[in-house]
Amino acid sequence: MRSDAIVTIDGPSGAGKSTISRMFASKLHYTYLDTGAMYRAVGLKVTRLGIDPADSEAMARMFEDLDLRLLPGGDDTIVLLGEDDISKAIRTPEMGMIASRVSAEKIVREKLTQIQREIGKNGGIVAEGRDMGTVVFPKAECKFFLDASPEERARRRQLQLLEKGQSVDFQVLLDQIIKRDRDDSSRDLAPLQPADNAVIIDSSKMSIDEVVNFMMNYFEKVQ
Repeated sequence: MRSDAIVTIDGPSGAGKSTISRMFASKLHYTYLDTGAMYRAVGLKVTRLGIDPADSEAMARMFEDLDLRLLPGGDDTIVLLGEDDISKAIRTPEMGMIASRVSAEKIVREKLTQIQREIGKNGGIVAEGRDMGTVVFPKAECKFFLDASPEERARRRQLQLLEKGQSVDFQVLLDQIIKRDRDDSSRDLAPLQPADNAVIIDSSKMSIDEVVNFMMNYFEKVQ
């Protein structure tokens, strides 16, 4: 089995990308690249600074001193802004909506794509996000698009938040997911869509282990 391939896992919010990507990377002994956390971190910094994401000059200045690091964690990637651990702060539904907003800006896409490509230049990574297989790593050897119904994604997200002691109304989560799907899919820059050669997986009625096993079997066949 190759140790230097690039695997991309794209899909909408709440499809289980993070958990499955982390497990898949572990099985392959690859690096897990949590690009969603990167966009959320930028969204948090923009919010803290009170910057309008559409203000390209202010955004450029923000990126000049952006100290963003991702470290391996347990259930979630450890995300640091400078020395500030923002891992929990970026995982709220509201921050997900802000991440969707900033990700539509050209300068954000360009800067983070540059960082992501640098991380993946030697292969051996599982890159999870929304445009990994279409924009960031279009020549990746193995591409997946992980999906599930909006209702199932809202249910999973609600359970995830409850486990962290956060109570969120199901309908609110569902409305946010539907809106984010619409925003991510309709934006002009790097819209959410499967790559032409991606394997599409509907995980609505699949367990995490079933999805990972399916992906492992496919990966072994194509390598």
